[in-house]
Amino acid sequence: MKDKLAKLSELEKKARAGGGEKRIQQQHDKGKLTARERIDLLLDKGSFEELDPFVTHRATEFGLADKQYPGDAVVTGFGRIDGRTVFVYAQDFTVLGGTISEVSAQKVCKVMDLAVKNGAPIIAIWDSGGARIQEGVMSLCGVGEILLRNSLYSGVVPQLSVVMGPSAGGAVYSPAITDFVFMVKGTSQMYITGPDVVKAVISIDITHEELGGAKTHAEKSGVAHFISDNEPDCLKSVRRLLGFLPQSYKEPPPELKPTDDPERTDEDLLNIIPDESSQAYDMKRIISSVFDNGDFMEVHQSFAPNLIVGFARLNGKAVGIVAQQPAHMAGIIDINASVKGARFVRFCDAFNIPLVSFVDVPGFMPGPREEQGGIIRHGAKFIYAYAEATVPKLTVITRKAYGGAYIVMSSKHLRGDINYAWPTAEIAVMGPEGAVNIIYREAIAKAKDGEQTRQELVAQYKESFANPYQAAARGYIDNVIDPRVTRPKLIRALESLPNRGDDTRPKKKHGNIPL
Repeated sequence: MKDKLAKLSELEKKARAGGGEKRIQQQHDKGKLTARERIDLLLDKGSFEELDPFVTHRATEFGLADKQYPGDAVVTGFGRIDGRTVFVYAQDFTVLGGTISEVSAQKVCKVMDLAVKNGAPIIAIWDSGGARIQEGVMSLCGVGEILLRNSLYSGVVPQLSVVMGPSAGGAVYSPAITDFVFMVKGTSQMYITGPDVVKAVISIDITHEELGGAKTHAEKSGVAHFISDNEPDCLKSVRRLLGFLPQSYKEPPPELKPTDDPERTDEDLLNIIPDESSQAYDMKRIISSVFDNGDFMEVHQSFAPNLIVGFARLNGKAVGIVAQQPAHMAGIIDINASVKGARFVRFCDAFNIPLVSFVDVPGFMPGPREEQGGIIRHGAKFIYAYAEATVPKLTVITRKAYGGAYIVMSSKHLRGDINYAWPTAEIAVMGPEGAVNIIYREAIAKAKDGEQTRQELVAQYKESFANPYQAAARGYIDNVIDPRVTRPKLIRALESLPNRGDDTRPKKKHGNIPL
């Protein structure tokens, strides 16, 4: 037995060594951790149980027969985060560049299948050159099997992708299918083809960072939901996010013992909305006031900042927040905001996370650029997401709610459950200026003092229509509330609403969202 245990110990040591000390040092020199170091930081101390540490690839071509490493280029297993089970795989860049082989894909698929069978989140740590070229179609088969599971398991358990190095080629679509993507500034890259191929094909010189770095995907493409300055901070963000998420679609999100008074009011909320409706303010001031301890984990912070989405808690219960940001582009809904909002709403609905919407929206973005870019199609995604969502939906209209943008933002017409408005709310087909210019065009043109007449008509329109009371009179607003009591009102509303089931939807295989 001693000999056998000694052999086991030797093999375990070899597996833990990955590609060897030299390659580990190269990883550290780039400011990157190894696959096992990342797993150790991510999971509760001592909770990781590795699977398949002795698997080796079967390829013999191109010198691979002499390049076998126990575990191949990925570390897989399960462990705990804050005491809750998660399944994890981390690509090992020190072994053949972390490339995806037939057997490494089989390891990944095994933990993904186990996660779904046992109802636990899947966390993927990416650091890979993509499919292993030397294995040809077998490596492509492996990538395809992972992508299949990403798709089939979407909405079953949360899937998080942590990109901590390159993620290239066809394999980059795996993180893109998952629910949330984390990246690290300076060391994470995602692209279909690298800078060398771009230069060869379309003669453009571009750096790795410009093409597919964390900032690019956080600000421009919207592929990355969270970016961090370094790997430890990134992994802390992963742990924090999981604290808001359920283990699977079968469970409610986790609750924390409340430490913030549910009856707390805030006098400062009376002073946030400017007297002039064209002036900006920061919606995040309202969010920090209303939710538990001001704690808000924003998603897609740098992408489409005219719309705010993220997670917070109301009296210990996790909720998803969707809100306009009047401080950026007046909170108007454009293409990027539509896609950002639709994706977030659908995630929350898939995992039983109630939605709280704060509305101050002048409309959808007009103009040829947006129209030609497909604002109709993309805006329809946002409408579709809210309409099909069956989780509790609470809404607070703080100021403007005009036209189709009023409808999309969790209105009664899209099955909003409890819809409140502040006295400052303006609910109409369009703003007073635009409405008067259309309705009274001829009268203004004929008036001796056209501008004075127009201003008088605008004032009359504001008095009659730019308020919440017509909507409230018809039951489209459940109550007009004092801003100071927004928090207790929302908490009571949430506690009164059990999760609605899918019986509120017509029977069908699935809908056809306007992708």
